[in-house]
Amino acid sequence: MSISNSDVSSIRILTLNCWGLKFLAKHRHARLSQIGHQLATANHPPEIVGLQECWTQQDYESIHHQTQHILPYGKFYYGGIFGAGLAILSKWPIEESSMYAYPLNGRPTAFFRGDWYVGKGVACARVRFGDGVGDVAEVFCTHLHAPYEKEPHDSYICHRTAQAWEIAKLMRGAAERGHLVIGLGDFNMVPSSFAHMLIRVHAPVQDVWQVLHPESSLAAAVDPVEKKRGKPIPTAEFNLLENGATCDGRYNTWRWSKAEQKRLDKGEDIGVSKDAPCPRGKRLDYIFVGDGGYPPSFPEPKWAIESARIAMTERHPTLRCSLSDHFAVEAVVTRCRPDSSNSESTQEQKQKHRTLSPNAVLAPDTYDRILEMIHKYVLRERSQRRWRMAHFILSVVVSVGCFVGVWWTGDLSYVAFILVLVSTLSFGAGILDGLIGGLFVSSELRALKEFEWEVRNAKRIVEQSKG
Repeated sequence: MSISNSDVSSIRILTLNCWGLKFLAKHRHARLSQIGHQLATANHPPEIVGLQECWTQQDYESIHHQTQHILPYGKFYYGGIFGAGLAILSKWPIEESSMYAYPLNGRPTAFFRGDWYVGKGVACARVRFGDGVGDVAEVFCTHLHAPYEKEPHDSYICHRTAQAWEIAKLMRGAAERGHLVIGLGDFNMVPSSFAHMLIRVHAPVQDVWQVLHPESSLAAAVDPVEKKRGKPIPTAEFNLLENGATCDGRYNTWRWSKAEQKRLDKGEDIGVSKDAPCPRGKRLDYIFVGDGGYPPSFPEPKWAIESARIAMTERHPTLRCSLSDHFAVEAVVTRCRPDSSNSESTQEQKQKHRTLSPNAVLAPDTYDRILEMIHKYVLRERSQRRWRMAHFILSVVVSVGCFVGVWWTGDLSYVAFILVLVSTLSFGAGILDGLIGGLFVSSELRALKEFEWEVRNAKRIVEQSKG
C-alpha cells in the first residue's frame, strides 16, 4: 500500500474498554456486535482503534468483519492464561506487532480479581500511513492493573507504577525513532494519580483531554483530591463534555442501582437528565500522543491535538443498555508543517538534541519516591515468602504426623479417614503455598530488582547531567 506524504493530514483515534468478559459480562455478544456496527456506521469513522477487554476471538472477528471497509487491518493479541483482551484495528497496514507482557502484574493468589491470569501487557503495532521516514505511528494499547484501594493505600501501587514505567519506556523509544506515538487504553488511573504523572513526564507524550481541557476534574467529585478544589458536583452532561468521565458516570446504565437495572431489563426506557448530579464519574481511559522524533535526526512534522470527545455513549437499540461499562475516548491529531524560516541551525539543533532526554524532566525526588515504594513492597513480599514456605514445611509435618497416626487408630476406621483427609488437604494447601512462595514470589522479587536498577540508573543519569 503506497500513500504519499501529503495524503494523511490528520488521524482519528479511538479507544474503548468493551467489557467483554466471557460468561460474566451481561449481553456480551449483542453489545460487542453493536460496538462494531457503530464503528462501521460512524459519520466520521476512526482510523486507529484500540480495544480492551475484547476477550474472545469471536467478538473480535465480529467487530473486525463489520468494520473491514474502514479498518481493513487488525490484530487480536494473545497473552496470559486467558488472553490479554487487547486488539488494534487500523485503516493502514500494520508493519510490525508484538505483545509485551508486564513483568509485574498482580498476584496469582488474587484469583477472584484475575489480573495475573489474563497476563496484562501492551499490544504494540507499527502502522505505516505514508512513504516518508516519519510516516509511521507506533500504537501502544494497554489495560493497566486495576486499583482496589485508593492511593497511597493501594496494595498494588508498586505493580501499577512499574507498568506505567514500562509503557512510558516503550512510548519514549518510539518517539526517539521519529515516529508518531499513540498510547491508548484503560489505564485504570485518575489524572491526579502518580502513574499518570509518571507517564506524562517519563515519555514525551501528552494527555489529549488534559491539553484541551486543562481545568477538567482530577478524580471523581467524591474523592478528597477533587473536593480540595472546591468545585461543585458536576452534572451528567458536564462530566461528559468537560471532565471526560468514561467510567461510573450517570449516563452509563451499568453503574445504575440494581432496581433501575431491573426496570431496564423489563423493557422500561429510563432516561437520564443532563442536569442530574454525577458525583462518581471519573476518567480512567486515555489517549496519549507524542510528536515523532527529535531534530535534527528526524525531520518534523509535528502533530497537534485538534479535538477530543467522549464517544460510544449511545445505548443498544433494543436492550437499551450502554454498550459497555466504559465510554470511549476519541481524538483527532493533525499534522503541522514546520516553518523553515524559524528553524534553528543544524549545530544548534544537535546541541538541543543532546539535552532532550525524557529522563531529564523527572525530578530526583520522584525517583526516590519510586525507590521507597519498591523497598516497602520488597519487604512485604519477602515476609510473604517466609510465611508461605513456613506453611509448606508445617504442612509436610502435619501430613506425616497424620499418616503416622493412622497406624494407631486400630478399628476406628472413621478416625483413620479423618486423618487421611486432613493430611491430604493440609499437604495440598502447603504445596500450593510452597509453589507460590518459592516460585512466583521469587520471580516477582527478581522483577522488582530489575525495576529498581532501572530507576536507580535513570536517577544517576539525571544527577550526572545536572552536576
